[in-house]
Amino acid sequence: MTRWVLSHRWPVVLVWLVLFLVGGAMSSGTIDKLSFESRLPDKPAQEANDTLAQRFAQTGGKNAPLLLVVTVPQGATVDSEDVRGQWSDLVAKVTPEGGRSVSYADTGGEALLSEDRRTTVAMVYPPANPTNNPYEQSLPAIKQTVEQTRIAGAQVELTGQPVLSGRDSGAERGPIYETLIGALGALVVLALVFASGLAVVPLLMAAVAIPTTFLLVRAITGITDVSFIVQYLIALIGLGIAIDYALLVVTRWREERAKPGADGPGPEARRLAVVRSVASAGHAVALSGATVAISLAALVVLPVPFLRSVGYAGLLIPLVSVAVALTLLPVLLYSWGDKLDRPRRAHRPDSRMWTRIAGVTTRRPALTAALSGAALIALAAPVFALQLGQPATATLAQGGKPAAAFERIVDAGFGEGIARPVEVLVEAGGAEAMKGDLAGVDGVAGVVAPADWQRDGLGIVDVWTTADPSSDDGRAVVDGVIDTARQTPGVLAGGGPAQDAAFIEAVYGSLGLILVFVGLLTFIVLARTLRSVVLPLKALVLNALSTCAAYGVVVLIWQKGYGSELLFDTPAVGAITIWVPMAVFAFLFGLSMDYEVFILHRIRETHLELEAEGERDTVIPSVVTGISRTGRLVTSAALILFLAFTALASIPVTDVKVFATALAAGIIIDATVVRGLLTPALVTLLGRSNWWFPRALGRLLVTTPGQASGPRSPSSSAAATAEEPPGGTADQTAAGSSEPGVSGRV
Repeated sequence: MTRWVLSHRWPVVLVWLVLFLVGGAMSSGTIDKLSFESRLPDKPAQEANDTLAQRFAQTGGKNAPLLLVVTVPQGATVDSEDVRGQWSDLVAKVTPEGGRSVSYADTGGEALLSEDRRTTVAMVYPPANPTNNPYEQSLPAIKQTVEQTRIAGAQVELTGQPVLSGRDSGAERGPIYETLIGALGALVVLALVFASGLAVVPLLMAAVAIPTTFLLVRAITGITDVSFIVQYLIALIGLGIAIDYALLVVTRWREERAKPGADGPGPEARRLAVVRSVASAGHAVALSGATVAISLAALVVLPVPFLRSVGYAGLLIPLVSVAVALTLLPVLLYSWGDKLDRPRRAHRPDSRMWTRIAGVTTRRPALTAALSGAALIALAAPVFALQLGQPATATLAQGGKPAAAFERIVDAGFGEGIARPVEVLVEAGGAEAMKGDLAGVDGVAGVVAPADWQRDGLGIVDVWTTADPSSDDGRAVVDGVIDTARQTPGVLAGGGPAQDAAFIEAVYGSLGLILVFVGLLTFIVLARTLRSVVLPLKALVLNALSTCAAYGVVVLIWQKGYGSELLFDTPAVGAITIWVPMAVFAFLFGLSMDYEVFILHRIRETHLELEAEGERDTVIPSVVTGISRTGRLVTSAALILFLAFTALASIPVTDVKVFATALAAGIIIDATVVRGLLTPALVTLLGRSNWWFPRALGRLLVTTPGQASGPRSPSSSAAATAEEPPGGTADQTAAGSSEPGVSGRV
């Protein structure tokens, strides 16, 4: 394939140039077409929220209300005639046309009056727009009116989830700023790795891959809604993956270029170096891209369009990056590699530091495995306290008047759930009866059913909990409210808490089947390529451990609050947003498998070379060589991805911050504890059983009969690869060698 690419250099370059230019020109339009919707088809909560949007002018539903609160001075009460009139006038004034509101001044609004009758709350639902800031059009005028109003001499204050979450600050910015920061950090790392002009090559590959991916996403937006989060994933995760894949190929090209016979200035020597490097490193890149794509398939099969769209875009990121690394990069290395590799210095493939580390781990494999395994388990332990849901309203407060106002609401006994009520849709004549039924549910703090919340034969009953609906207690009460509402035929329970419950069921209801699907498919791909049963199983177990460790770090930082303010200047959110753990699994499982593939690919190459030379004990030498030649590469690649995720964490969307934290923590844990220590220790302990590959499984997975018996030993005149084609090693076939391949043996 590489020989064909090099023979058609101009068409290859032209195709990528067109994709780059068109994708770049259309990227802004692609971002404009992204959606802020998060729908759950065929779920009662979604049906309720859709009906609310259609019948009640886009008010309420999944969008939480704004809360107006006032506490009159000691000796006064808010139910006096004068105060009642002022309050009623204010609520009517701040309710936009088409919106709806409720206060104690309305019939049936007594639940909005405190026991001491000095504090009252009003709930206001402005018409929402389909963005991440649903009230951005009406909120500025409401805030201005509230700030200028006093009731009985007391200042009226505005609070509620839309205010506390900071979503009143306007549209979120695009990912350009963060991408430039990530690219600058990557350039520094690449400059340290190559110390030559080659440092810009992986960045050039990323610069082509990102606009191309945006172009393909543009096509998907014509078929289905694609989440606005995708723009950040393409820009920053795409940056890291494209650079990592190019880094692997360029590093191997440099190594091949230093070999005798491939270091000359002539076109054949340059061609041979490129062909050999892509035949080996390119194979690892393709395998890595496949494992990332497989793990992201977990999102594609979910019955949640929002996460499916993230999965579609996620699939495109590694596939485009692999295509760039296997087609455009070889052309650039062949044509400009030597010119860019200035100043040229002697290339040393083995890292002294990683050789020493590998020596220690292979001399004390049991101790290394025990210590690193204990560290992983300790990091993963907090995952058992993982709480799924929207951030608790109290944790959104970052100081200031809105936070103090919400705290006063809770202290007055209204309940934390008032910030996110359940909205129950009933027939207009049954609102009062439903109000009585819901008020009897244990844990309910208040119920309102205003007479003017009835349209087209439907009425709305708002019910909220004493505890925050994201907490265990609050969620149990929400379930009780939903069950009570469903006992009446035709009644639908909507609002944010009901949709959260449906979201959890949709995303995690078939989690076991999804994990089995991803694990089995990954096992098949790795087993076929590595010609081993043991190594893929080990890789799956280690990936599961490192993913759980990333979850544990997120729980500690974002749910428990150990470091969220120090690192992000944001208080703990109390619960992890529902979609984050599944998306983290899909991305992190594949990305961390990259490093496992890089390392095992190189260990296997060395194992085959030593076998070809007649060595009997190949385990420790192949592990030491594999780690010493990939340790620096894996560390550099992980650092680049870490910088990309750090840039992603600076996006002003809390959900994205949590997501990026998990990816950054997971990739560092994986590249150091798992791949640097635990993997070589376990491979050493497993010994020759690493390469156990039953003939029956070989016949099932490998289509070429000659390959089914186990690993093949390459000719000493060609570089070994992880998978040799029929008739010889990959390098022999790619380079056109007439030497026959060595027959396979276990």
